[in-house]
Amino acid sequence: MASFKQFIETNLNLVPALLVVTQRPRDLTRAQIKALRAALDGAGYSETMLRSAWRDATNEDIAASIVGYIGQAALGDALVPYGERVDRAMKTILSSQPWTTPQRQWLERIGQQMKQETVVDKAALDQGQFKAQGGFKRIDKVFEGQLETLLAEINSAIWPDVG
Repeated sequence: MASFKQFIETNLNLVPALLVVTQRPRDLTRAQIKALRAALDGAGYSETMLRSAWRDATNEDIAASIVGYIGQAALGDALVPYGERVDRAMKTILSSQPWTTPQRQWLERIGQQMKQETVVDKAALDQGQFKAQGGFKRIDKVFEGQLETLLAEINSAIWPDVG
């Protein structure tokens, strides 16, 4: 883990997404996550390798996201499993107001997708299963034009202690 920490510190200003992770992880885009994973994989730091190194160093098996590992290495943040972060964030959002049944269903689907993709943004909602259901435009109508704001709130709830 020491070499990973050194890699992060050395490349913080060279890999733009690293700076975003350490300062504003809630603003990460899918493209930045993809570029970040490629850069880390190229340097020998896949999520699987980081998970294994963390387990060996701490005797804890935590399936954190790549964002969590970077935050821990760069800032000393607590390493919380990403799925747990998403679950807490979605619980907060779901209890924040009385959602309609369709809104609640969409929020649950978005939460599940966040666990798989790390970032769910407008572009993500215009692909795959979401596109087949009408994409961002249709989902935004369900949320009365407030979907982008809601996605930002979800990301802020996932990463409340940063930025």
